[in-house]
Amino acid sequence: MEHIIRLLVKHKFTDIVCNLHWYPEEIKNYFGDGSRWKINIVYSYEEELLGTAGGVNNVEDFFENNTFMVISGDALTDIDLTRVFRFHKQKGGIATIVLTEVEDTSKYGVVLLDEDKRIRGFQEKPLSGKAKSNLANSGIYIFEPEIFDYLPAKGKFYDFGKDLFPDLLKKNIKYYGYQHNQYWNDVGGLDEYQQGNFDALEGKVKVDIPGKEIKDGVWVGKNCKIQEGVVITPPVCIGDNCTIKKGAKLFGPIILGNNTIVDERAVLYRGIKWGSGYIGKDASLIGAIIGYNTKIKDKASILEKAVIGSRSVIKDGIKIHPSVKVMSNEIIDIDT
Repeated sequence: MEHIIRLLVKHKFTDIVCNLHWYPEEIKNYFGDGSRWKINIVYSYEEELLGTAGGVNNVEDFFENNTFMVISGDALTDIDLTRVFRFHKQKGGIATIVLTEVEDTSKYGVVLLDEDKRIRGFQEKPLSGKAKSNLANSGIYIFEPEIFDYLPAKGKFYDFGKDLFPDLLKKNIKYYGYQHNQYWNDVGGLDEYQQGNFDALEGKVKVDIPGKEIKDGVWVGKNCKIQEGVVITPPVCIGDNCTIKKGAKLFGPIILGNNTIVDERAVLYRGIKWGSGYIGKDASLIGAIIGYNTKIKDKASILEKAVIGSRSVIKDGIKIHPSVKVMSNEIIDIDT
């Protein structure tokens, strides 16, 4: 979400309303009023989910009868929003949908365009060979304020993709699709989350990476201690106040959160470790995601696509097999 806010600031947006449901207090406490990013943020809370359009309908007054953008907070993208906005104004439709070219259409609803980029139809997750388009709805929209004339009464569940856009087609209301060629990742699961982090380190998406780049592809935060004999193969991002002890090996892409200790001869390969916690002597992390303040003890092994929840402890010599998920606050003392 912070990457999205930074993108909005880059493209001169000044006011944001964040629609919240899950973990609202954590989000509000982190982002506050937005002044840290020089943008104004206010919040709307949905006690019960109202759908993508229903949530926007609830905050109509915020937009003050102006053209506005809707963008998913959990997407990772560097799309040129200024260019999207310009396209929308040139076309003069009531809405613009940002479209992403996808390889596997069976995972997405795809959009059918005419030669003028006007949207003429949809296919819901067509199988390979039956798709009439490979352009997926990216969840980024620009609307004219008149769109609220086509939404139901406030407080009712309503969805952009399933309800609003098909209804506009039936009523022959003009709206358009903007096809981009930049990075977009719909971070809907752990695989996409990990891939998005790796893509950022590898420069496939333009985002701000924290820390100082001490050599190509290696970012190190403040007050870090990297002892002799440490091997670091980029891309690697090390947060503030980390200690990497002698003989440890970090083979990127690797992300280490703040206040993490990597002990002697530990081996990390293609992994993500959130802040705090410990990776023990001769331990190995291979393609895994490790939560906040989790301790991986000596000679433990966390294998491909395993996920260890926050504040958990993996005891000495324990092996966590590929794709195993360990919940937060667990102590694991047998191979899993």
